[in-house]
Amino acid sequence: MSNLRLLDPMFSDSFDNAMRRFFAPMAFDVEPAPLLKMRVDVTENDKAYEVKADIPGVKKDDINVRIDGNVVQIDAEAHGEKDTKGNGDKVLRSERYQGSISRTFSLASDIDEGKVAAHYADGVLSLTLPKKTATSARKIAIQ
Repeated sequence: MSNLRLLDPMFSDSFDNAMRRFFAPMAFDVEPAPLLKMRVDVTENDKAYEVKADIPGVKKDDINVRIDGNVVQIDAEAHGEKDTKGNGDKVLRSERYQGSISRTFSLASDIDEGKVAAHYADGVLSLTLPKKTATSARKIAIQ
């Protein structure tokens, strides 16, 4: 049984598909935005969780990671432009996109926020999320 729970909007996929079908006759020769979904892999060992999130086409400065107890949220902003030029460098088509993507998930243990390490290279965000040490229960003497 996995302790990883995704908190994605429940209508995201079906609404997306319905809108694509609705506008399908009007859309032609259009490439999809490069950032549609953020793929996330989570592994665990005794001391930490390791997260790898695929976020291609995003600058490091446009990524935010928030941790609250055992909940991890990754947000990213994508910006891009594509120009297609014809003869004489006259712009025939210009496509711009801007959008955001977010993933939120909870883990079985709380995270030690002070020891989190993050690295972003080649479109992959790598997070090392150390587990908080469990505080042992102690018996209280009643006076």
